[in-house]
Amino acid sequence: MLRILVLVLLLANAVYFAWSQRYFQMYGFAPAMRTEPQRLQAQIKPENIRLLTEAELEKAQAPSAQSSQPAEPAQPARDCLQAGPLKDKQVAVVRKAMEAALPAGSWDIEATPAKPRWVIYMGRYASDEQMLKKQAELKALGVTGQPAATGELEPGLVLAVLESEAAAKTELARLANKGIRTARVLQGRDAGPVYLLKVPAATESIRAKLAQAKPALAGVPLKACN
Repeated sequence: MLRILVLVLLLANAVYFAWSQRYFQMYGFAPAMRTEPQRLQAQIKPENIRLLTEAELEKAQAPSAQSSQPAEPAQPARDCLQAGPLKDKQVAVVRKAMEAALPAGSWDIEATPAKPRWVIYMGRYASDEQMLKKQAELKALGVTGQPAATGELEPGLVLAVLESEAAAKTELARLANKGIRTARVLQGRDAGPVYLLKVPAATESIRAKLAQAKPALAGVPLKACN
């Protein structure tokens, strides 16, 4: 009996060995494959595969993250424009014109203290017509005279504005050599404010609307902010 048991065990071991070695695969009896050699054969340059560090992974993902974000729409050009100084009597007129032409908050009239100055002045004249006549005479001599913006000097012409009395007297002597005899040096007042119209973000749309308010500026040009 013991001999038969030993033979059965030997036979069972032989059968198990043949089964584990897939000798019975053709009959449909074989263990499940735990490896996939066909995948190894299909690899392309497996020696190039390497593990990335966290920093390298973030760097590799950065371009794809940027490309997935929608492009921001182009912002319209916004330039800062200003006009001035404005005459005292102009301020109310310009303010009314700007309120009619531009949306609230898109413009402002700023008042800044006037700096001490020295001016070379001609006037006062009896009328604006007389002042314009004198302005034309000065132009023929190669000298530019601007209408005075201060009420007590109107109508009159300012030939130069300087920062010191010495510089003003030097300029007055130069003008005298050109035949200008009636000009004089005055100390500018530093008490009254200087008014400037400022449009901090002038888009194309705002520029178009500014054309409606230009007559109120009475020839004072709009230019880039300082």
